[in-house]
Amino acid sequence: MAARGARAPTSEQSWLEAAQAFIQETLCPAGKESSVQLTQLVIDCVKTAWLSQARNQGFILPLSYSFVSVQDLRTYQRLPCCSHLSWSSSAYQAWAQEAGPGGAPLPRERLLLLGTLTDLSGDLEQECKNGSLYVRDNTGILGCELIDLDLSWLGHLFLFPSWSYLPPARWNSSGEGHLELWGAPMPVFPLTVSPGPTTPIPVVYPEMASRLLRHRSKFRFVHPNLAGKLVRLSALVNSHRKTYFVLSLGSSSPAVSHVSIVVQVPAQLVWHHALWPGRSYVLTELRVSGICGHRYRVWTTSPSSQLLPLKPECVRELELELEGPVLEADPKLLPVPISSQDWTGKKGLIRNSRLLSYTGMVTSVLNEPAGLYELDGQLGLCLAYQQFHSFRRVVRPGACLELQDVHLLQSVGGGTKRPVLAPCLGGAVQVRGFSRQKPKTQSSHQAHGASLYEQLVWEHQLGLPLYLWASKALEELACKLCPHVLRHHQFLQHSRPGNPGLGLQLLAPTLDILALPDSPIRNAQKEILEEPHHCPLQKYIRLQTPCSFPTLATLKEEGQSRAWASFDPKALLPLPEASHLPSCQLNHRLAWSWLRLLPSAFHPAQVLVGVLVASSQKVVCNCGPKCSLPCLPLTKHSAYISPSIDPNIASCLVRTERFQLIVERDVRSNFPSWRELSMAGFIQKQQARVYVQFFLDGALILSVPRPFLRSATRSGHSQAEPTHPDGLHMGQSRLFLLYHKEALIKRNFCAPPGASLEAPQPTLSFHVSGSWLGGTQRKEGTGWGPLEPQGDEKKNQKVLLIFLGSSVRWFEFLHPGQVYRLVAPGPLTPALFKEGGSSCISQRPLELAGYASCLTVQDEWTLELERCQDIPDVLGIEKALPESSMTDFLSGNFTDSLVSFSAEILSRTLCEPLPAPLWTKPGSPGAARKCVKLTVALETADCGSLPHLCVYIEDPHLPPPLGLLPGARVYFKQLEKRVSRSHNVYCCFRSSTYVQVLSFPPETTTSPSLPHIYLAELLQGRQAPFQATASCHIVSVFSLQLLWVCAHCTSLCLQGRCTHQGPTCPTQTSVSQANIRLLVEDGTAEAVVTCRDHHVAAALGLCPTEWTSLLECVRVPGRVALHFTGPGAQLESSAKIDEPLTLFLWTLCTSLSVLRPILLSFELERKPSKILPLEPPRLQRFQCGDFPLLTRVNPRLQLSCLSIQEQEHPSSLGAFAPSH
Repeated sequence: MAARGARAPTSEQSWLEAAQAFIQETLCPAGKESSVQLTQLVIDCVKTAWLSQARNQGFILPLSYSFVSVQDLRTYQRLPCCSHLSWSSSAYQAWAQEAGPGGAPLPRERLLLLGTLTDLSGDLEQECKNGSLYVRDNTGILGCELIDLDLSWLGHLFLFPSWSYLPPARWNSSGEGHLELWGAPMPVFPLTVSPGPTTPIPVVYPEMASRLLRHRSKFRFVHPNLAGKLVRLSALVNSHRKTYFVLSLGSSSPAVSHVSIVVQVPAQLVWHHALWPGRSYVLTELRVSGICGHRYRVWTTSPSSQLLPLKPECVRELELELEGPVLEADPKLLPVPISSQDWTGKKGLIRNSRLLSYTGMVTSVLNEPAGLYELDGQLGLCLAYQQFHSFRRVVRPGACLELQDVHLLQSVGGGTKRPVLAPCLGGAVQVRGFSRQKPKTQSSHQAHGASLYEQLVWEHQLGLPLYLWASKALEELACKLCPHVLRHHQFLQHSRPGNPGLGLQLLAPTLDILALPDSPIRNAQKEILEEPHHCPLQKYIRLQTPCSFPTLATLKEEGQSRAWASFDPKALLPLPEASHLPSCQLNHRLAWSWLRLLPSAFHPAQVLVGVLVASSQKVVCNCGPKCSLPCLPLTKHSAYISPSIDPNIASCLVRTERFQLIVERDVRSNFPSWRELSMAGFIQKQQARVYVQFFLDGALILSVPRPFLRSATRSGHSQAEPTHPDGLHMGQSRLFLLYHKEALIKRNFCAPPGASLEAPQPTLSFHVSGSWLGGTQRKEGTGWGPLEPQGDEKKNQKVLLIFLGSSVRWFEFLHPGQVYRLVAPGPLTPALFKEGGSSCISQRPLELAGYASCLTVQDEWTLELERCQDIPDVLGIEKALPESSMTDFLSGNFTDSLVSFSAEILSRTLCEPLPAPLWTKPGSPGAARKCVKLTVALETADCGSLPHLCVYIEDPHLPPPLGLLPGARVYFKQLEKRVSRSHNVYCCFRSSTYVQVLSFPPETTTSPSLPHIYLAELLQGRQAPFQATASCHIVSVFSLQLLWVCAHCTSLCLQGRCTHQGPTCPTQTSVSQANIRLLVEDGTAEAVVTCRDHHVAAALGLCPTEWTSLLECVRVPGRVALHFTGPGAQLESSAKIDEPLTLFLWTLCTSLSVLRPILLSFELERKPSKILPLEPPRLQRFQCGDFPLLTRVNPRLQLSCLSIQEQEHPSSLGAFAPSH
């Protein structure tokens, strides 16, 4: 750069003229004419520096260089640069090559910089001195860093032959650049060397100075001079509006104690730049001062104190005779108060850090606002426990640092694997070499948040392990949310009372748990002065990473990966059940499965963070244009009353530690039989639907400022509200009470006027019915004005609202029984919400349906949830979910074919579609349909048991809504009730169906134990349990059938060959099937029990090996069927009685091996959802000796076997079992 863009002069005369003009403008005192002597001294100084290089190409003056002022640097120099007057090009190239790997060297500019080196930041008052160095000229002042400062340089005019300039970052418009001064500057005026003292200076050494502090003596009013070796240097501390630092002088012998001196005079703070540990100094005219909160006194400097290098020939030791009693104890022996309760129960986990000194090079900037760096590629450096504002601009890759009394912490955990060096206030960090690298362009998250990180250390008192984790977590969250949801400076803003920052709010739940309770507030003076040393870095506990904040894309990929890794067909269909399933049933059972992942399933535990966005079909958790995840939020009280999710949570930031990551697996397979389940080649297609579900009650919901929501919502829904010229928001609204909501499916609508003549396509939409509550209200300030008067208040206010287009985003937020406010932003439009509004439905169908008006909700309109207690007209409305009467529901009464109920989902499978309507042609698209079957247990108060019911979902309701999982409680409204040919009641989805998930499946699933009953209790009608266990006795066998069928077409197989007449089946695999009907009794009633497949083996009392052998014997004939009649169990069989297999089965079924006491688990074969009248008791004649008896006998119960177990005590039989 050339100053103000001008090029360097090409002749000596013009260069000298430019130099003179520059000196007059920038260096001469204000109001004075240019001094010829000053001009000549400046030019001579420049010549001296220029001619010091070996190759100056014969020029006496550096004609290629131009003068630059401080103002020009700050105004025009936008890029980092360096200038080396005495260097040749080859010297610069050699210097640049040593900049280090991975970084670009500072570009070279040919500029001449002159100015006064000072420690005054503004005017000439002493209070403006804070220990910083500046370069000043008439145009301005610029902060600088100098490695080895000579205090005699202050206030003098210098030429700086080698320097680098770093302008402020582009994001920091109010910031200022700074200078790095390489090497010693060249004075324009000769520096006057002060002569040494004529007589040796009387000094005391550290040991004597320490004793002086503890004794009363006649010397206590004397201001001694203290000499010694600098053994410790603290950081520059700003506390309680005072800036100071502490240095400690000792001797070469470590056995001799050191003494601390507090330097807090503003003019002396610059000493911090001149002090080097290991060198010896003399501090003059010290005094003793007491410090608030300390029991002992310390040495402090006075305004007249000086810092001098120690020269043995210029000092003499002052001999003092101490008198009087000891004033106080040795500071080193004072106990240090440690909050013992913070470490209670953690003694075995506590680690001590190690104090050491270290010199190394910065190799990477990990997080500049957090003060985290990398040293020498192998150590971490944390400067957060010091006030390191001035170091941020200097510490970058390539800088060499000397660390004195720094803490070394190893194995801190929390995701940090390398050892970490961290200086406290008692240690010093000094720059020993500037970086040659050009600073890298900082991203926004690397530039903001310094005050927030300071707040974590100084206000929240975080230990280093927890601070490192918090810094990493904030960085993860910033990358996750910014800039799509928030700006970095907004997310990382400092928290203030009443205005907490979003970043800290997201971390607060975790920090509140992990932060040590009652942590003492840091006291800078105690931390530096007290012995033994105590600071937040002294003791630490290895941190187990508490949680992480993954991106939604990472969470989704991890869920899918785990879902398919755990997909095992053999586990989903365990033997022996799978061995009896034909191919069609087998593949249908495998077609859908699900996996639930809790946060604890990940290591570390995952925390869900994202913005809730209402999309066209579902609520999604969003963190950017390509990072979203569908979600199902619920409120806990929605399990009992009509749910209410405030639409205002849309576009809010949500954080929850308790959620369920759901992965629904859809698999298309063609397994021939159970034997091939381990062969992945039979899986034709697999896809997954991933979403999360959580309760809003346990989540942290934070509002996000409106200007930053547009990119997060990915649409124009979050448009700014129109405003009046006076600055007031405009809009109108109307309240309505929601009665019913229909399903979200594609529907046909007539084309609006002026639309294209092409045939309209089905549009995703839904309807809601409700009633207006009063008239329109206008926006007044931040609230709503009075209701507009209605012409006839008794007039029908029932309204049908149509949601289509982007307005369907409100589907998940609308629930029957709630009051909502429909808001239309923009200029006031008369009759906007009144009858005959925007709708494409004719008036006649509306009148037939009982609606007074119909309204199409516009895309830009919004919804707000209103509190019903604030609206008198709706105080008496019942909030409970309406349900149908189970007595009418499970009867043959068809007065109302639409039913509503709450139920728990027991299972979900893919099944054969229901019979297509008569008008559906076989070749039409509707002929090839899918169907999902839900088996649910109804929750009813008028039935003792939980009736089981099947609910079928077909197109266009597929895929099913989120959350329809086994174990979930769901409310179904307006399902269509049907009765099958076998008189079973089942339900189907219709366009009017409304579904609401009430509760999620429990996180821990335990199989409930079935009740143990007497069989007679099953005769109590609807009060009887649907499933139970009973101790009973097998009286006889009614029938037994064993057969082998084709796994493909289920036709009978003879000798392993399919008997199907027609095309040959693609596979010749067969599976065995079996069923047996038993008569059991327990002394209270009789029941006919049907056992199928592997339960037949348990009924016959056969072990697995015997059962397998029996089935292999049946393979040759293909089928064996036996029927027993009469009290003697006579045999009727299609097979010959003399065949060995038939004879064996007849003998087995009539033996005591089968006719034995058992523990039977069963379910009613006559389901509660089956519409059949109960059989009345029948008259039956019994013969008791010579007397015939006639009595009424209850009908035999029909049961299906769930399992058969052997009785532990065979003598305990049914009703005759002794009671205990």
